[in-house]
Amino acid sequence: MAEYYEESRDIAQAALRRALSAIAKEITQYPTPIAGCDVQFNHVLAERARLSRALGALEAEVFVPTPRTLFEGAGIESR
Repeated sequence: MAEYYEESRDIAQAALRRALSAIAKEITQYPTPIAGCDVQFNHVLAERARLSRALGALEAEVFVPTPRTLFEGAGIESR
């Protein structure tokens, strides 16, 4: 099961990286916007931010609270 999750995560990360690369290329080739009024350019920037957040969420370490560690960095309760 873990292998399937990791493989799926890797595929998603690769797809997001390709999308970010395409967005970066589009931004560099985009004609100069007119005084911040270019709706299409602003949309491309928003898409880049959304893709970056999605990639960051996939790359972030997952913390799952358990009864012994209610918050990250709490350590392990000894009994």
